[in-house]
Amino acid sequence: MNANALCPISINKIDENVARLNGAFTVILLAIFVTTQNVLPIAYLLFDFFLRSAELGKFSPLAISSKFLLALFKVKKQPINAGPKIFAARIGVIFSLAILVFSVFQLSTVAIVLTAIFGLCAFLEAAFSFCVACQIYPLVYRFTYQSKVKFTRK
Repeated sequence: MNANALCPISINKIDENVARLNGAFTVILLAIFVTTQNVLPIAYLLFDFFLRSAELGKFSPLAISSKFLLALFKVKKQPINAGPKIFAARIGVIFSLAILVFSVFQLSTVAIVLTAIFGLCAFLEAAFSFCVACQIYPLVYRFTYQSKVKFTRK
């Protein structure tokens, strides 16, 4: 990960292994959607990402499952800053909602393209612990927050 990348900072920590396993579950659910064209996996992801984006990760079914499996296999925790993962969950809400809407309106090509992009991001997290959100956040910050903040010298 780029050490100079600006990521949202949080006082909270999460287990990187949980985030990676959540990414793997996301890839699986997206694959189920693509093969079946059933929107239930996308609705499930929307619900789960909404919980995590609202900082209610302790209620997230995917996070609960990930924590259970990691405890079962006695995988050592790797605490990391929760900020980038919360930002990524908010992007996950947007992708899930867009895929769901395009699917409902039978715009399947757009839904599949969005699913592929979303799946690639989730795969990179799961396989390589590469947080695409950390790479995107500086752009979002620059265009939303930085332009509103005026720095003055005293």
